[in-house]
Amino acid sequence: MSLKVIQTELPGMLVLESGMFGDARGFFLESYNDRDFREATGTGFAFVQDNHSRSLRGILRGLHYQIEKAQGKLVRVVHGRVFDVGVDLRRGSPNFGRWCGVELSGDAPQRMVWIPPGFAHGFVVLSESADFLYKATEYYAPEHERSILWNDPAIGIEWPLQELGEPLLSAKDKAGLLLKDAEVYA
Repeated sequence: MSLKVIQTELPGMLVLESGMFGDARGFFLESYNDRDFREATGTGFAFVQDNHSRSLRGILRGLHYQIEKAQGKLVRVVHGRVFDVGVDLRRGSPNFGRWCGVELSGDAPQRMVWIPPGFAHGFVVLSESADFLYKATEYYAPEHERSILWNDPAIGIEWPLQELGEPLLSAKDKAGLLLKDAEVYA
């Protein structure tokens, strides 16, 4: 089974779609295949940790990254809908500070987003709740975790908040730094 690769406007950040086979009984989906992932992305990353979060409507998580032990993330939604965002934090990149957003849905569980190391990541829940799964290339290291403010005007993310109102944030996310004040990658 091979992956369909859809380039985003940020080089390195990819939308990946695996084959899904369904009939009246349901569907079958190969959610991850290491060989296909490596061929599709041209990377040699190995995943070391799988995570699952459940969030309610209007909850915004992010923008998170680890300044050391940078994590690449392969993300997908298995229930509900989210607007998923990656921000390029590689100072040497011509796309430094730019963002890309992709809607992910449990109605299309074969659709995933590859957020490479060197990017911040966040999402907001658009449905009543959402189950969000992601594979990470590095272990969670709280001492290296950083957060950039979700609404930093220098980044200008167009979060789809029209029907949600003000997002619900953790204390950590409310205290996120502006990009100009944050540690970023060389």
